[in-house]
Amino acid sequence: MNQSLPETACTPERIRETVEGILSAGALPPIVQAGHPALRQRAAAFDGQLPDDQLERLITLMRQVMHEAPGVGLAAPQLGIPLQLAVMEDQYDVDPEAAALRHRSPMDFLAVLNPRYTPLGPDLASFYEGCLSLNGLQAVVARHENVLLEFQTPDGAAVQREFSGWQARIVQHETDHLNGVLYVDRAQLRSLTSNAEYAAHWAEPGISKAKQGLGFDAGPAGISAG
Repeated sequence: MNQSLPETACTPERIRETVEGILSAGALPPIVQAGHPALRQRAAAFDGQLPDDQLERLITLMRQVMHEAPGVGLAAPQLGIPLQLAVMEDQYDVDPEAAALRHRSPMDFLAVLNPRYTPLGPDLASFYEGCLSLNGLQAVVARHENVLLEFQTPDGAAVQREFSGWQARIVQHETDHLNGVLYVDRAQLRSLTSNAEYAAHWAEPGISKAKQGLGFDAGPAGISAG
């Protein structure tokens, strides 16, 4: 289902004020939850709204919030900042069987501005996925197994980089955030589960047990964006 998503109405001045308020608060900011308007708008493309030092401080803070959560990615709208900026990093020790099945390998820290992804080939992978802005829930999402990400680095370089497996999932999830899309928009909603029920009933490297027990298929669902 295609859906027109609203653009943010925030001016560059308002974005700068919001960022400075967060940076000067003296504490890690909360991660906003589903229902916050910043999560349902297309964020403003980064075009120099923040000076270099403020952008660097914001990226450092976002990395701290991501680690504290803990998570493997965080987009600026998750702090209420409607700006096309996201950070990603995956250095967690995971079960070798799950890592192999999910094609999950360590991901070095990456900060991206104005990212856009393009599928590379038809392959999809379906796994449970969560989000720091939907606390305590998970659902199965079919994601492209391989993508090309085009983005700008904080120093202004234009980059194209290929990602596969779990890293591709992280890239797609965070880029979606910048376009007002949450993972539940793409999820098989019959798979939706609390973290506690997932741990009690469906925790395994794949999703076959959950598919049978909850009665869903593993194909793509939801809106198109990215």
